Amino acid sequence: MPRLRADFWVSAHLRRLAVEGIPAVQRRRGSPEAGAIFLKVDRLNGTADLYGPAPQALIEADDGERRFSAILKGADGADVETRIAKEIRFDEDLWIIEIDDRDGRHGLELVE
Repeated sequence: MPRLRADFWVSAHLRRLAVEGIPAVQRRRGSPEAGAIFLKVDRLNGTADLYGPAPQALIEADDGERRFSAILKGADGADVETRIAKEIRFDEDLWIIEIDDRDGRHGLELVE
């Protein structure tokens, strides 16, 4: 099954977060068709979480859904920013959604 375009997915996820009362913004626009999507969750206490595309080896079936895994959890905000800069150097077409939520809510389907 084909995967939903990145620009449509980001737009829909931002709307979903807004409906749930979770403040979020699109911080970086990547490739509309297939850019990787990363989410930073600022815990508003100096720490943050970073989520990115789940490794393909962890995904059981390719049903076209985007799945995510934690890259950093409860990390210092500066460390998260350093990792984001590293990811951008690796892939300039990536998207970044930034969420401000003390409870760490993100609305993602995670793969552990």
